[in-house]
Amino acid sequence: MATQQALGYPSLFLLVLIGALVPVIPTGALVSSAAVVAFHQEAPFSMLLVFVVSALAAFLGDMALYWLGRRGMKSKNGSRWLAAIRDRAPEDRLAQAQGKLVDHGVAVLVLSRLVPAGRIPVMLACLMAKWPIRRFARGNAPACLAWAATYQLIGVLGGSLFEEPWEGVLAAVLLTVIVSVTPALWRRVRGATARARS
Repeated sequence: MATQQALGYPSLFLLVLIGALVPVIPTGALVSSAAVVAFHQEAPFSMLLVFVVSALAAFLGDMALYWLGRRGMKSKNGSRWLAAIRDRAPEDRLAQAQGKLVDHGVAVLVLSRLVPAGRIPVMLACLMAKWPIRRFARGNAPACLAWAATYQLIGVLGGSLFEEPWEGVLAAVLLTVIVSVTPALWRRVRGATARARS
């Protein structure tokens, strides 16, 4: 058990940190899975540690990506990090994020972390609005806390339904995938319906 924890928390931290920098790792599923395992352990602070490790790694990853994006904005030729951020932010989502950022400010950052594929367009909108890194950090901190709590809750719900941890992990991963995929599918259906009408 002690060895599992000694390896598990640093691995969770590293994977969430990398997932924040290179948004291809399903970090929400990782946090939910770690929460299921923590739920089934008898260690007193395992749930709290999953929350703290996940939120801290997400925050540091976001801050590093934002810092790299700011460097790219100041550079004449940009940077590969800025290009990667732009590639993951479709024009319509970016325009929507910019409008919401003007209307609601820092609060948009909190919601962007909770909406699947919402983080990158809002981060790019903050970069284009030339937000200082401190202002971004003030909004990103509660966003990462809310994100970690949400995905940990998904894991706890999955873990509480089953006696075996692996069953809870499977349920948490499936639930996380459904939560992540549903908005994109809904947008496609709406787009197809709008095209069919016109």
